[in-house]
Amino acid sequence: MPVDFTCPHCGSTMRVADQYLGQTGPCTSCGKMVTVSSGRPTSSGMSTGMIIVVVFLIAGIGFLACGGVLVALLLPAVQAAREAARRAQCSNNLKQIALAMHNYHDVYRALPPAYTTDENGTPLHSWRTLLLPFMEQQALYAQIHLNEPWNSAHNQQMANTVISLYCCPSEGLPSANTCYMAITGSGTMLEGATPVSFSDITDGTSNTIMVAEVHDSGTPWMAPMDLNLDSMRMAINGGPTEVRSRHPGGCNVAMGDGSVRFISQTVSPETLRALVTRNDGTVIPSDF
Repeated sequence: MPVDFTCPHCGSTMRVADQYLGQTGPCTSCGKMVTVSSGRPTSSGMSTGMIIVVVFLIAGIGFLACGGVLVALLLPAVQAAREAARRAQCSNNLKQIALAMHNYHDVYRALPPAYTTDENGTPLHSWRTLLLPFMEQQALYAQIHLNEPWNSAHNQQMANTVISLYCCPSEGLPSANTCYMAITGSGTMLEGATPVSFSDITDGTSNTIMVAEVHDSGTPWMAPMDLNLDSMRMAINGGPTEVRSRHPGGCNVAMGDGSVRFISQTVSPETLRALVTRNDGTVIPSDF
């Protein structure tokens, strides 16, 4: 295969057969003796430098292609791992809330009412406010005027405080809105202004939901607002009146015994209603 050879003396390029590589002879331009010690194949019309560039380009393209495939393969796994961590943190939030509920019950011999009222029966504060002393928020609780509405001029400053335990990390940045609600109504654990004790839970605390996730609730944690049993269709992730979360496939709930369960969104409405009520006598399937 012919090769191009450049004379080191005059810089002229000559084409010689590759059989002459390593041999010495006169340059056809300047006549000085030169040794054809290396050459560049000419059949492709490419110089050695061009060949090197092409090789690097091919290698780079291959690397980028492999990198893109790896990213495509790894991204779902990374996202799944992050969501698993957020779901675990959400579960821990509910465990801390459930523990505060039990500590409240130890002191007052009853769970907190769903809301407090004034002398006219107008709701003032949520159960979330009443739990503050049992969640290492005694200083904040001491600043709240419990005889005024939660959104009074004085209380509004405290209502804007972000309580991290009331925020599911899957919601994004923490805010003063709550991600956790009770279900109020006749026969629930926090049915209204009248406190319920554990002895009133005849279906068993492990079979009764105390607090559930409600993503994008738009409800400040101090506000005396929760889900209403009479408005629910008993469909997890089924709309604004329902228990719902950003966790794929279902949501976390805190049970009356303090445990936290992840309930699938495929649970039947009958089973979910039985889990929400504390004393209807319905037998709960073990695999709910």
